[in-house]
Amino acid sequence: MMGLSGKVAVVTGGAGGIGAAICRRLTQAGTAVAIADVDLSAAERLTAELGQAGIRARAVELDVTALANVAAALDKIEADLGPIDILVNNAGWDKIEGFLTTTPELWERIIAINLRGPIALTHHVLSRMVPRAVGGRIINIGSDAGRVGSSGEAVYSACKGGLVALGKSLAREFAQAGITVNTVCPGPTDTPLLAMQLGLGDGARKISEGLRRAIPMKRLGVPQDVAGIVAFLASEEAAFITGQTLSVSGGLTMHG
Repeated sequence: MMGLSGKVAVVTGGAGGIGAAICRRLTQAGTAVAIADVDLSAAERLTAELGQAGIRARAVELDVTALANVAAALDKIEADLGPIDILVNNAGWDKIEGFLTTTPELWERIIAINLRGPIALTHHVLSRMVPRAVGGRIINIGSDAGRVGSSGEAVYSACKGGLVALGKSLAREFAQAGITVNTVCPGPTDTPLLAMQLGLGDGARKISEGLRRAIPMKRLGVPQDVAGIVAFLASEEAAFITGQTLSVSGGLTMHG
C-alpha cells in the first residue's frame, strides 16, 4: 500500500485476534505500530515476534476504559515511535445474553469498552493530529451488529452503531484537515472472542454451522480478512475516502 512506510499507528486491542492481524499487516507495509492492549504480556509477545523481523513495534499497556491513563499512554507511544499518524480503534468486548436478563453493570462495561473508550482515544489522538497539519487516519472497527442488529447483543449493537455515527460526524468535521475517518464492520469472524461468546458443546457447534450456512461464501471470516481493508484505508490510496462504513462479511450483509 502506498504511503504507509514510515508512519506510526496505534492499534487498540492489538495483541490478539483481529488486532494482531492488523498490526502484522501494517508492519508489513513499513508502519511502526504501538500494540496497545490491556494484556501487556500478549502485546509483548507480539512485539518480540515483529521485532525479530526488524520491525519497529512497541507494547503498551492500555485499558481503554481507564480514561485518566489515555494521555500518558499516548505520550509514551509518541516518545518511543514518533507522532501518531493512524489510530485503529479495535478493542472490543461483548457477552451474548437476552436483553431482559442483562444488568446495568453489564451495560456499563460494554459501553465503556466499545464506545466511551474509542471516543476518548479519538479525542486525544485528534488533538495531537490537528495541530501538526499533516493529515491522518482514524479507522474504527465496528460490527455488522451495529448495522443490522443482533439478538442477544442489543447494547453491543448500540455501541457499534454509535461508532458508525461517530465516524461519519468526525469525517465531516475534520475533512478539511486532511484527516479521514472510516468504519470497518466485520461479520462473524473466527476469533477468541467469538469462541468465548459461543461457548462449548453441541449448541456452539450448531450456531457456528448455522452462521457458515448463512454466509454466501460459506465460511466464517478470519482476522486477515479485516486487516487488508484496514491497511487500505490507512494508506494514501484511500486519501479520498472518508465517512464510509464497509462490511467484511462474506456477503452476509449487503448495503447498496
